Amino acid sequence: MLNLTKRDTTLFIIVAIMVIFAPFILNPFPEGTSLAQMFNAGYPDLMQRFVIFGILVIGFNILFGLTGYLSFGHAAFLGIGSYSAVWMFKLLGYNVLPGILLSVVVAGVFSLLIGYVSLRRSGIYFSILTLAFAQMSYNLAYSVLGNPNSSYNLTNGETGLQVYSNDPQYFKLDSMPEVPHLFGLAMRDSYQLEIGNWLFTFNAGYYLSAIFLLISFYISIRIFRSPFGMMLRAVKSNQQRMNYTGLNTKPYTLAAFVISGMYAGLAGGLLSSMDPLAGAERMHWTASGEIVIMAILGGVGTLIGPILGAGFNEYFKNILSKINDNVLEQWLSFMPDGLENLLVGFLHYFVGKGWHLTLGLLFMIVIIFLPGGLVQGGQKVIALFKRKKAPDTPDGKTTPAE
Repeated sequence: MLNLTKRDTTLFIIVAIMVIFAPFILNPFPEGTSLAQMFNAGYPDLMQRFVIFGILVIGFNILFGLTGYLSFGHAAFLGIGSYSAVWMFKLLGYNVLPGILLSVVVAGVFSLLIGYVSLRRSGIYFSILTLAFAQMSYNLAYSVLGNPNSSYNLTNGETGLQVYSNDPQYFKLDSMPEVPHLFGLAMRDSYQLEIGNWLFTFNAGYYLSAIFLLISFYISIRIFRSPFGMMLRAVKSNQQRMNYTGLNTKPYTLAAFVISGMYAGLAGGLLSSMDPLAGAERMHWTASGEIVIMAILGGVGTLIGPILGAGFNEYFKNILSKINDNVLEQWLSFMPDGLENLLVGFLHYFVGKGWHLTLGLLFMIVIIFLPGGLVQGGQKVIALFKRKKAPDTPDGKTTPAE
């Protein structure tokens, strides 16, 4: 199927089912209950972030997972893609496809330039170079190219780039909504689709992002299984030995860097398609660090790991930040007042505004006990269920199960 092996086809189908039914899977509790208010995460805005950051980390994994080159500046391409899409909205109109296309192209051009310079070094020096380029991009977007009083205000500084009523929008049609849309389907709206006796409600923005996620995942599988992917693994294994054989590895690593940057640009364009506001904070070094964390959480060098890592990070960030002192008091109201106040005071530092601490602890637990990420955890669970008792031999001894 789709020129994939049986195993990869099964993996692709599993991811497709997860993505298609995620809005229902992540709403396990009945609406209106306190559990639903806290733990249901199937609402459109969050679901879109799940799949968009999944695309971003899939692209990052092509670079880091296959070549071993750790980029600390990948958020620069995310921001570049966001700005490109908003500029397309300002100039042409709110149809998201031209904006997404421009995001991928511009991010690809910038990644080619940055990668050509950064890949002259490897290891920590490469990482520092990418971090430097990302911070330069952030400062350019925040101040130099974002001065409202300047004639070359391209990013609108700390306010962020957005669409105004006096923007030209040369191809704007009166019959189309004045929000990001796909040929009339507004990205933030939900629609109903009737198939026979079944009535489905879907959010246009989420499922557009989901389609791009599945395409991105399919391309990632093909890259991993291709001779090009094998060459990238060889670079990660021993680049120096490859250079000694006379093989020039730089075109391969540069290609991986550009592909990875284009994935980030696509993610940035989709973010702006969901909310047409691009800010410099998307290019900050902390955003790049979060990309690295999501990749490691899921499992570096694995196919499905980036999706799991992005979903894990975004889900727990959302859940933990919603638990404030009032929620804790409701949960612990059955306890004596003194003990309740003590526990609320202690847990206060781990939830709400302190969600970073809990997420950091979860990250440490995964790294210590599952260095291969969530994928390794899943493999251990599957191996546990598949484990069989060794059969007895005629002489009473046991032999290992095959």
